[in-house]
Amino acid sequence: MKALLDCNNFYCSCERVFDPRLEGRPLVVLSNNDGCVIARSNEAKALGIAMGAPIFELKDLVRRHGVAIYSSNYALYGDMSSRVIATVSAMVPEVEVYSIDEMFLDLGGFNGPQLEALGRQLVRTVRQHTGIPVSVGIAATKTLAKVANKVAKRCGGFFLLDDPWVMEQTLRSFPAEDIWGIGRQYAKMLDAHGIRTAFDFMQAPALG
Repeated sequence: MKALLDCNNFYCSCERVFDPRLEGRPLVVLSNNDGCVIARSNEAKALGIAMGAPIFELKDLVRRHGVAIYSSNYALYGDMSSRVIATVSAMVPEVEVYSIDEMFLDLGGFNGPQLEALGRQLVRTVRQHTGIPVSVGIAATKTLAKVANKVAKRCGGFFLLDDPWVMEQTLRSFPAEDIWGIGRQYAKMLDAHGIRTAFDFMQAPALG
């Protein structure tokens, strides 16, 4: 089994670790030149602030809603990423760092009950040791672990995708464009062939 551990809204979460007053407040982090939004808290997303939005276009919204604005601090984010990796590496046999805020975990040898206990423990322990909230999705492949991780973000931070019935229901409601490696443009081609969900994609023959 594979797990994907993803740090939630990582840059914003890092800033909140060092300034707890930011909890619950809309927060964005800007690009190197402070020109565009490159990270958003959930509260900022709820206001409709988009990734890549020029900050000058958001002045009225920022003022009305008290949005906190931070310049990017990559030294801080790199250090916090290392802390998360070290914490996780002490708990699982193999860690593959995928990006600054994502890592795949090899969970071979763990069974169903152990997987759930480990997944929930990872969520708790990383938060306790680093202050960073994470989501953990576990499944048989990396692609399915990506799906499970997206679901985990909506249901308390952990989701185990191993039961066949749960897997089918999950994939039936999972948009094809959100499958790892597909994206919007390829999804348009799939849609033209009637493939709109991950379940449709799994059942479809190879497209010529």
